[in-house]
Amino acid sequence: MKNINQVKKLNNSKSQDQSGEREDLQYPNDLHKPEGLQPPDDQPLAEGATSDPETDLLRFTTAGSVDDGKSTLIGRLLFDSKSIFEDQLDALQTYSKAENDGSVNLALLTDGLRAEREQGITIDVAYRYFATPKRKFIIADTPGHEQYTRNMVTGASTADLAVILIDARKGVLTQSRRHAYISSLLQIPNLVVAINKMDLTEYRESRFREIVDDFKSFARHLDVSNITFIPISALQGDNIVNKSDHMPWYEGPTLLSHLESVNVSYRKNLQNFRFPVQFVIRPNQDFRGYAGRVVSGSISRGDDVLILPANERTKIRSILTPENPVETAVAGESVVLQTDQEIDISRGDMIVRVDDAPVSTTKLEATVCWMNRIPLQPGKSYELMHTTRTTRAVVSSISYRFDVDSLQQEPSDELGLNEIGRVTFETAHPLFVDPYHINGDTGSFILIDPDSNVTAGAGMILEHTETPEHSPEKLHPGNVPEPANKENVFWEELNISRQKREQKNGHKAGVIWFTGVSGAGKTTIARALENKLWDSGHQTMHLDGDQLRHGLNSDLGFSPSDRRENIRRVGEVARLFFEQGNIVLCSFVSPYQSDRKAVRELFPDDRFLEVHVHCQPETRIRRDPKGLYRKAKLGQITSLTGFDSEYEAPGDEAVSIDTDQIKVEEAVAGLASHLHIYHIYE
Repeated sequence: MKNINQVKKLNNSKSQDQSGEREDLQYPNDLHKPEGLQPPDDQPLAEGATSDPETDLLRFTTAGSVDDGKSTLIGRLLFDSKSIFEDQLDALQTYSKAENDGSVNLALLTDGLRAEREQGITIDVAYRYFATPKRKFIIADTPGHEQYTRNMVTGASTADLAVILIDARKGVLTQSRRHAYISSLLQIPNLVVAINKMDLTEYRESRFREIVDDFKSFARHLDVSNITFIPISALQGDNIVNKSDHMPWYEGPTLLSHLESVNVSYRKNLQNFRFPVQFVIRPNQDFRGYAGRVVSGSISRGDDVLILPANERTKIRSILTPENPVETAVAGESVVLQTDQEIDISRGDMIVRVDDAPVSTTKLEATVCWMNRIPLQPGKSYELMHTTRTTRAVVSSISYRFDVDSLQQEPSDELGLNEIGRVTFETAHPLFVDPYHINGDTGSFILIDPDSNVTAGAGMILEHTETPEHSPEKLHPGNVPEPANKENVFWEELNISRQKREQKNGHKAGVIWFTGVSGAGKTTIARALENKLWDSGHQTMHLDGDQLRHGLNSDLGFSPSDRRENIRRVGEVARLFFEQGNIVLCSFVSPYQSDRKAVRELFPDDRFLEVHVHCQPETRIRRDPKGLYRKAKLGQITSLTGFDSEYEAPGDEAVSIDTDQIKVEEAVAGLASHLHIYHIYE
């Protein structure tokens, strides 16, 4: 077949209509490819692409509201990257001439169902495969219509990146927010907000900035570590593959350039070994093996393992693949394991490491995306599918549902179609689970309506499964909550009480919490105050963000959830030093009020002082003690609090220090007077 403008031929396939039955093609060589993502061996990849199996693979999904241009965007991406083929282009042009004004309708590359072509909307999830010299891609084009939100969840469930399209004329709509929020719930770490149809707003930078600010205001509580904004026109090809001449004010990457360079190395959990058994292989009396996929971690021949739910210990005798035995299997590989001992292991059981078992529980607290027209209600029973195990589950309670516009929690006694909420379930048999943010495979499940056999909902398991609720009074020193996931851990009272230590120190213990954005001066003031306290004979400890992130918190990033976990750990460390009788000075950005409130509740009211250190933006940018603002301006870092990530300032409960107006010595002297009031500095 001849090459026409480097546009090559994709494999042909048939599509399904909305009812699920096969349909005859309306035009030669169907454009939709619902089955099989890899091109056939006898057909080449797009020009310049590599078949090297080590080349990165990026799975990404497109989402947004109706008619934001998702299908056109993918069509343009495939067309401009020369990843469509001759007969496909012919079919595209033929159908476009017959149904439209003669211009090529790129949306038809993914709108393969007859109902989609007739209605001009995406209904099913359409998958596309293409490659460039730098990376291979699998695209999931998901529906924008609210009616098909469940299909969006399906397409996004395995994605490394989500592209949220926004019509520049309409701005951020409810469905755009819903899809962004679902992407956050599914722990997709990379979000691209593609502001489309800029050609219909005369490519105005002011409109682009307006939408960016609106989305940032909504997204500041989303659990997404990396958000990139790109102004595009999918119809005209601006900033898709090639830089736009119409928007010289935009200096960022094109969409394809960003997709080729975004980091996806986080993808596999290589720490926690989890092997749900799918099938027991016993061809004869001399062989018994357990087939399945290593969903996380790794395992080697000779390793000690635990079989759940039997709690039997054994060793791995061999690891078999279709080709040959191997010494080690890692996350993503499908293998057959043999154990040293004959143990009764069945489908639905799980093989894990002896010293790293998941929680075994019959009580689940989860965030649920509801996909059924019949609402989810307390007392209703469902079939729950988790890894390879299926059990009956009953809805115990609904804590709340989310308002996707405001992200506020609202009381509710049911979840309707496309609503999202926090739900508690009781299961008939124990499940072996991890929190979703740690392990997506063992931290997720789907719910099947037993009456209709339809998929009714998808759940993401929350932290602290089977841990009692912690009221604020339980969090004060001396009342320690039960540790999550540790059935045999017991609180031991301190050998020497804080009161005895305070008596020996000659002063009371307390916590001074300095909060503020980078460059405001909180660490400088905290250090100066500690020196003054130490020189006057007080026992002190200064905790600083960079110090803890080099050690205890080195595993955490800067996503909202990681920031929350960072402050939670700091609060617990501060409490230990507090119980030792120290005056503990903590200097942390701590951008969220709820996190600071949670730390405050760890201590008696008269022993905690919150200090808000602040200054004008130009001052902190001029100071830039760590070079963070300079890096943020160059695009080397994102989500910098005070630059492109918002900070929630304390209220009247905090002492306020404006370092534009107050010198360090004056700030220290003022704080010393406050410490007299709090009976600490005596």
